[in-house]
Amino acid sequence: MNLREQLGNIDIYLLDQVLRGHLPLGGSVLDAGCGRGRNVEYFLREGYPVCGIDADPAAVETVRLRAEQLGRPADGDHFRVEAVEDLSFAEGTFDLVICNAVLHFARDFDHFGAMADALHRVTAPGGIVFCRLASTIGIEPFLDADATVPGWHRLPDGSDRFLVDLETLLSVSDRLEVDLVDPIKTVNVQNLRCMTNWVWRRR
Repeated sequence: MNLREQLGNIDIYLLDQVLRGHLPLGGSVLDAGCGRGRNVEYFLREGYPVCGIDADPAAVETVRLRAEQLGRPADGDHFRVEAVEDLSFAEGTFDLVICNAVLHFARDFDHFGAMADALHRVTAPGGIVFCRLASTIGIEPFLDADATVPGWHRLPDGSDRFLVDLETLLSVSDRLEVDLVDPIKTVNVQNLRCMTNWVWRRR
């Protein structure tokens, strides 16, 4: 198996957490907003117990079939059609929760907080939550705010997103009483958008 086959299309920043030993070896994994599974294939191949949710039934079916092809559990219990804020898994179920490119689709600040609460609830004590999301950090001069929907902005790449700033991420971290695994890091993509890594551990 070559490296591409082993890793699949895993987000490079999530792989960085794996390589640095921040994720529990063999621990249970949830991809909250799994899409078609770009971040779950590596964990499936490596034998981690993997679950996934997405609001798109077709995406969930794609991931379920891929898990089945890899000889892993693929029933409805593992892969579910549901929203992040409505996670139906029991409290403290997962050692790693991934939420990649999902939180910037929050409807508003209350919805963002509800999604963060749900991610925290299903994470085991000592478990890690990996979030990657578009933010205002480092791109503030280039944004047009939507005055009718607080938190929503038109990005220079032409997309509309719900964007949080550094203070909001730190405030939510404090409210949840979690510990940051890394300082909050942001990559500026040529002033078109900024993508932020928000990685924390449940106490």
